[in-house]
Amino acid sequence: MNITFYKYQGTGNDFVMIDNREGMFPHDTQLVTQMCDRKFGIGADGLILIENHETLDFEMVYFNADGSQSLCGNGSRCAVAFANFLGVIKEHTSFLTIDGEYEADIKGGLVHLHMQDQHSPERFDSHYFLNNGSPHHIEFVENAVEKDVFTKGAAIRYSDTYSPHGTNVNFVEVKTNNTIFVRTYERGVEDETLSCGTGITASALAAADKGLKSPIAIEAKGGQLEVQFEQSSNNSFTNIWLIGPAKQVFVGQFDI
Repeated sequence: MNITFYKYQGTGNDFVMIDNREGMFPHDTQLVTQMCDRKFGIGADGLILIENHETLDFEMVYFNADGSQSLCGNGSRCAVAFANFLGVIKEHTSFLTIDGEYEADIKGGLVHLHMQDQHSPERFDSHYFLNNGSPHHIEFVENAVEKDVFTKGAAIRYSDTYSPHGTNVNFVEVKTNNTIFVRTYERGVEDETLSCGTGITASALAAADKGLKSPIAIEAKGGQLEVQFEQSSNNSFTNIWLIGPAKQVFVGQFDI
């Protein structure tokens, strides 16, 4: 059976998107990994299904490239753009993810994703940690562009500290003008990705501990994003928004 798929990218974080409102696509992790394979499939960091929901606009079912599931910030933004393309939503939406209900707005060609409220990232001697739907180890470094993200990230991701489930790993450089540069080793992709929405959000909240103020501009290898938030006196964060582009790349057919 041939199924129509769409390819979307959010600052270089790319996804296979499928309109599954009729339930034709099975939740088959082996099929997901095949389709996401960059040599033998379509190639993507993850696969996203848009499905019906009884009370919300839609449900986003997200799979990492290895078939595992977690919240994906950039994937959520791409899902919103895709749902808008399908005519499921207009400029505002409420939808279901594995991390619960989320809201988003489309403004000026950018998708504004309202993230869940968060406590401050845990601070350790050499890093921060925050689970905002996906777990993130955050290290502040100099010259992040020269960092061996694959080797160092994999070592942390598979370390005993985060066993057995592992973690995403973010290397963050504070730049001028309230800007940070973020590189991420993504669990589930098992490589560096050009951008990671939950990692960028977690990194921005950790950067607030270093004195950066909302809105924080984000530089990723795949493009520019912004994180807005309100920080309370007890260092919890509310009204968190991840803001950036989400674009359709192409449409195709895949035989399942």
